[in-house]
Amino acid sequence: MSQNTPANKTLKVGLVQQSVANNNKMQNWEKSAQRARELAKDGCECILLQELHSTLYFCQTEDVTQFDLAEPIPGDATAFFGALAKELNIVLVTSLFEKRATGLYHNTAVVFDRSDDIAGIYRKMHIPDDPGFYEKFYFTPGDLGFEPIQTSVGKLGVLVCWDQWYPEAARLMAMKGAEILFYPTAIGWDPNDDIEEQQRQQGAWETIQRSHAVANSVPVIVANRTGFEASPNEDDAGIQFWGHSFIVGPQGEILSMASDNQEQTLSAELDMTRSEHIKRIWPYFRDRRIDDYGDLTKRWRD
Repeated sequence: MSQNTPANKTLKVGLVQQSVANNNKMQNWEKSAQRARELAKDGCECILLQELHSTLYFCQTEDVTQFDLAEPIPGDATAFFGALAKELNIVLVTSLFEKRATGLYHNTAVVFDRSDDIAGIYRKMHIPDDPGFYEKFYFTPGDLGFEPIQTSVGKLGVLVCWDQWYPEAARLMAMKGAEILFYPTAIGWDPNDDIEEQQRQQGAWETIQRSHAVANSVPVIVANRTGFEASPNEDDAGIQFWGHSFIVGPQGEILSMASDNQEQTLSAELDMTRSEHIKRIWPYFRDRRIDDYGDLTKRWRD
């Protein structure tokens, strides 16, 4: 373990799954804070909040007025959540719409380590551009790389939503020593899709993230939002966020999973010695053929 003592081999982690009804940031922050307090009271030392938890998911349309929702770092949001991490003596992983400069914005995770000081940030690297998820209009791709953030509970590999579909991102975090992978997320169904297609999509989403745990022998924690959010464009169907936040162990085993339509908190005890044990008997890193992986840096192999 990075900074845990030998006696501290278990870590209780938690996450918050909630709906968002408006753009009242303080109301949404207080709602997240109350859930975090419940988890901390139950013994959680590390807590994950969902993607862009301060506001509605504004990327359903391209609208320049939505840039008014962005926050500087440091700013009011980091002051609020830093104070919360200090109050509760927890490691807290948050997700903000960062205003880096006028005309330059990022989808950014901010980590606090039992203090109001920022322990580290991660800027979302993979930016989608799909119907209802027009994120390329709002977010500049991250420029900090895949670097774990050192905290008192270990090295945290924090990635964001669309990053979760890319095994390269999880692998690079693990190669840098990440001991847990975190995915704050905002993903849901198009209400026009039939139930079979919705189930296929949600199943694929769960499977790919559990596979990151298996392939890298690390626990994975995923916090998704829940609830329906209408599109500002009345001709669009809106998004039914599918919840299903979950925590899995280093072999992809489900330790805790939320429902699709309820606001919930989840927690689980992680045995932080298991990753070491599993890597000894399933030595994926030993057997990687790095001498023949050069084409992975190409967009497509012709």
